[in-house]
Amino acid sequence: MKSIRDLPFLLLLSLTVAAGAAIAANQDSLKPTSTQTPGTRLSEASKEEEIQRGHYLVEEVARCPDCHTPRDSNGDLDRSKWLQGASVWISPVRSRRVWAMNAPALAGFVFNDKQGQDILERGIGTNGVPVRPPMHAYNLHHEDALAIIAYLRSLRPAIR
Repeated sequence: MKSIRDLPFLLLLSLTVAAGAAIAANQDSLKPTSTQTPGTRLSEASKEEEIQRGHYLVEEVARCPDCHTPRDSNGDLDRSKWLQGASVWISPVRSRRVWAMNAPALAGFVFNDKQGQDILERGIGTNGVPVRPPMHAYNLHHEDALAIIAYLRSLRPAIR
């Protein structure tokens, strides 16, 4: 029998496996049909499916709102400012010279396609250097990055 100390690791492992299985199950819906050639625009139905997939990846897998959405006075995510940028509410256990203090707005996604793909596929920020912790350096598949960008662009941009 596993000790109670192993429980967090086993829970994380099972969630990772479940998320991977869900992503793999959805991959077929993103592949072009025989009448669709690479580089052609997606139909409205395909675009909506891509946005829904991006919604799932952003909110259920990567959990972007946890850092990119401000919190209210109770510490809950402020849904009226969904993905509109926030102060980073966590700090490292040990002092780190490189630590982001603010998470940028993602709603409306103001970055161009290449910048978005660099962030999501290579972990390279818009300034050409690796993203700073606590942001994860993702190495997503191209189709997943495009779905995330489509979802973020479908959201109401942050009010400045």
